Amino acid sequence: MKNYLYLFLFLSSSVFCQHTFEVVLIEQTNPKIQSIVDIDDFGIYYFIQDHVFYKKDASKTTNYSNVQLGEMTSANAFNPLKINVFYKDFNTAIILDNRLAEIFKIDFNTVKPYKSVSHISTGNDNAIWIFNQDTRQLELYDYKSNKTRATTLPAQTNILDLKSNFNFCWLLTESYLYKYNYFGSLTLKIKNEGFTAIEEDNGNLILKKENELFYLKKGEDSIAKITTPELLINQFLLTNETLYIYSNETLSKFQLKIK
Repeated sequence: MKNYLYLFLFLSSSVFCQHTFEVVLIEQTNPKIQSIVDIDDFGIYYFIQDHVFYKKDASKTTNYSNVQLGEMTSANAFNPLKINVFYKDFNTAIILDNRLAEIFKIDFNTVKPYKSVSHISTGNDNAIWIFNQDTRQLELYDYKSNKTRATTLPAQTNILDLKSNFNFCWLLTESYLYKYNYFGSLTLKIKNEGFTAIEEDNGNLILKKENELFYLKKGEDSIAKITTPELLINQFLLTNETLYIYSNETLSKFQLKIK
């Protein structure tokens, strides 16, 4: 019995690794925007301001809004050719091209069977990951064929965040962090030790706990703390080894360095 207890304690404590990451400040700017969605490798900003979605590069700014659908809940620009914006109050998602023109509208109220969606994120091809509140399941949904490609087991606790890339999806619940492949198979499960939000880039994950950030490297299951300056973390993004922290209208750009 003691041996089993020691093994359990070892597995529980091994989630956090010993090494930590530090950050080096590159620059600070004051964009004064409501919500940052993404910043890509080319310095293109995607953000939300007054329920309007914007794309801004060095030469021009384009935008998208839909007054009929009201407040924009979230947006995802992982695939710049198929950006998705979500209106939870109307249970509707819009797919935009790289000029922010509508290319597809998904009204989950008219989908059969009906889906009550709380979170969405990018999938591969013509699919998006959605969390169905009625079934408590994560689905990889093909919006052109109206078919569900993959379904996970029901989540037992509340959903906090959802992020994805073309091959994997990360679901953060109050109890666990789950990682699924595009077949809906569980590939990683880590106990949630107080994390409330996640960001993903190239399979690497940043997790937020209170006012601290942590790093989960691709292919690993141990989480390392990131040492950051004392600032309020309103939002954070990861692009390759660049960490962005948005705090009180100031956007700080950091380089991640392992110690």
